[in-house]
Amino acid sequence: MSKKGENIYKRKDKRWEARYIKAYHPDGTPKYGYCYGKTYREAKQKVTQAKTALLTEKPIATTSRKRRFAFYCDEWLRINRNRIKESTYVKYSGIIEKHIKPKLGGCLVQSLTSLIVEQFSHDLLYEEALSPKTVKDILTMLHSVIKYTSRQFPDPLPIIEIAYPKVPKNEMRVMSVEEQTRFVKYLLEDMDECKFGVLLALVTGMRIGEVCALRWENVSIKEQTIKVKTTMQRLQNLDGNGNAKTKVVISGPKSDTSVRMIPLTEYAVNLCKTIFCSNPSAFVLTGEIDRFIEPRTMQYKLERYTAKCGLEGIHFHTLRHTFATRCVEVDFEIKSLSEILGHSSPQITLERYVHSSMELKRSNMNKLTAIGF
Repeated sequence: MSKKGENIYKRKDKRWEARYIKAYHPDGTPKYGYCYGKTYREAKQKVTQAKTALLTEKPIATTSRKRRFAFYCDEWLRINRNRIKESTYVKYSGIIEKHIKPKLGGCLVQSLTSLIVEQFSHDLLYEEALSPKTVKDILTMLHSVIKYTSRQFPDPLPIIEIAYPKVPKNEMRVMSVEEQTRFVKYLLEDMDECKFGVLLALVTGMRIGEVCALRWENVSIKEQTIKVKTTMQRLQNLDGNGNAKTKVVISGPKSDTSVRMIPLTEYAVNLCKTIFCSNPSAFVLTGEIDRFIEPRTMQYKLERYTAKCGLEGIHFHTLRHTFATRCVEVDFEIKSLSEILGHSSPQITLERYVHSSMELKRSNMNKLTAIGF
């Protein structure tokens, strides 16, 4: 029997049940919450905490303190699934399953400390030999999961300080004018669909996935423009449908600013005319609706092409950086270049994509002769 007005009862299984109103249905009827305890005192303590949590809008501490960190990693991932792109979700899922859960998933949340996270970071750097950039990305995501986890407890958890590794600035490989000229000459000889795709990326600065996903409906020969609105990626298949471990996905590009209109030069327009297809739904690289060339194939082809030209250290993003460098060398306005590349700000273009060639540096140094230097 319950004490008057407390709604605390002893059940047939000998446990004590405490009931409280936690919300109301649209018709005004109460929606109840329940707390259980081995004793009357335990049930009353839990229901008091639950009522207080409702008043202070803090989460209710039930079995949270007994749950391992892996539980909150999975919960954080589920909550964010509909907020992020599929490619980002696959990336996050991979980081959690491959790195965070194996090392930290078994820890009780209260036992996580700055020292444990520091050891985790050290192991990633020196045992798994991951790059500082990769480790920084993993730690940034870990910070988000820890921040989410701390909000699930009514009492403050220990503050965890994360020391991020210093990421060295690597100079991106950019083709010289001589290398570019030699490479373009090779691509134009017996040009096929893959060679065209490589050349198109070089003269527009488009990303590899954007080139592969491009359809003729987004290319205007008359207006001399390309509308970038999709990208293609091969992602891990997390759905479990079929036997394939990966799948090709065509979706919106990298960011909102990546949806853009690129004006074409006469050279680029004439290049497009050589393989023009009247079917607007066809992929540009194949001229067919149902057949495409995926980024992985394009990257393999590029490796073969550069090897035959005697060029080393070149991948698809090198073409994008080379395009940006050529633009800067002819005094291209940075704001316009930033928009053509699909960057969110000119600062990103300046910091990551503007590479001065020795020829440009020498040309600028020669300007000092005007003042006697």
